[in-house]
Amino acid sequence: MKVLVIDDDEGTQRLLRKLLTTEGFEVIVANNGLIGLDRIVADTPDLILLDLHMPELDGLGVLDRMRFITSSAPVVMLTGDTMVRSAVRATQLGAFDYLTKPIDPVEVVRVVRRAVETKALKLEVDDLRRQLGEGGGLAAQMGSSPPIREIIDQVQTVASSNFSVLVLGETGTGKDLVAQAIHRQSERRAKPFIAIDCGAIPEALLESELFGHEKGSFTGADRRRKGHFQLAEGGTLFLDEIGNLPLTLQAKLLRALESRQVLAVGATDSTPMDVRFVAATNNDLQARVKDGLFRADLYFRLAQYTISLPALRDRPGDVPHLAQRFLEEVRVELKRPVREIAPEAMQLLQTHEWCGNVRELRNVIRQAVLEAKDVVLHPGAVQRFLGRSAAVGPVAPIAKLAGLTGRSLKDAAEEAAREAERLIICETLRTTRGNKSQAARALQTDFKTLHVKMKHLGIAVNDFSN
Repeated sequence: MKVLVIDDDEGTQRLLRKLLTTEGFEVIVANNGLIGLDRIVADTPDLILLDLHMPELDGLGVLDRMRFITSSAPVVMLTGDTMVRSAVRATQLGAFDYLTKPIDPVEVVRVVRRAVETKALKLEVDDLRRQLGEGGGLAAQMGSSPPIREIIDQVQTVASSNFSVLVLGETGTGKDLVAQAIHRQSERRAKPFIAIDCGAIPEALLESELFGHEKGSFTGADRRRKGHFQLAEGGTLFLDEIGNLPLTLQAKLLRALESRQVLAVGATDSTPMDVRFVAATNNDLQARVKDGLFRADLYFRLAQYTISLPALRDRPGDVPHLAQRFLEEVRVELKRPVREIAPEAMQLLQTHEWCGNVRELRNVIRQAVLEAKDVVLHPGAVQRFLGRSAAVGPVAPIAKLAGLTGRSLKDAAEEAAREAERLIICETLRTTRGNKSQAARALQTDFKTLHVKMKHLGIAVNDFSN
């Protein structure tokens, strides 16, 4: 493992060479930025330690020119300047981290090891993406808690079959990720994966979107068009939010599933199809069957194998992995200096209820990083995006609120009432997929009142819109 030290100070060169050689690294030295650029090309180091202040070409100049050099080596800046501004600029130009002088040997080893591990992890993820397709594996995307390990096992079990799969779970739990993983691990992986949201397309257009149509079959049909069934030929069709499918189309879908034939709108003859079906919903389909809103025969045809996804609040052990993953994702996207989450902030994240599940967590991290001014994400940076519930947890009893926090029974009751109000609004928004107008009608209140309450309670509609 080669480390390139670019620094004009001989004392720093000697110290780093001795320290890193002892740790098992091969150390290469360049005493200015121009020579350093040549060594990057010639020696292809695995890691670069780069001084910020050098004559001729300083560290920021080297970073800027590295954009034109093919190198995957992470860069750690060395600077005597303790101003965060320098670190921010270096991060914007692609630096992995920075160390201040005088050098702390323990800190150097820690940061170098972390940079090397991060590079190795990135290479591993890139390799996994090449093998499994864009997005990587489920463990990288969802976590490694026992509930997720069970989901991964179920995906591996059913992927090799041709069973129709029904994926159940609340909004934001990753139903689409599971559907894609089933496709990637199946024998159909080289064929298309086509997804359609049954709740996002107007009912008048949904039949045509699913089954296709012939030219002249209705007003505006000026040409023949393939539907999602035909587009997914040989591959997988993902029917997201299948619970929103109108009853009239449920009957036609059932006929297609059973006959393996597709009848386009306006067509007289059916065409054969070879498609694997994966459906998903955040509704209780069995309850909808009892209410006459979903066909029982279609339910059992789709649910040849069922995978139920746990809510994020039921697997808090995955929160640190997901939060750090989202932080790395957004810090690169926004070129922010944030590199870690303070333990107190992580505790807030792990005890939050997460009405919107993983999607809500991602939104909170993205917003917090956007506003962060430090290299560490502190509790205050995430608190305001969590709402008041983060401080007390999702199911704290009134007695706990009053007794353990020193508040009066009246204050605890008011807090509990706010919590109950927040929960019912979240549940309603989850049902309406973020449609505030529908939610206001369901809650028998006006749109403005709902909007004000959501703002006061820290509820973001984006957490429920997909």
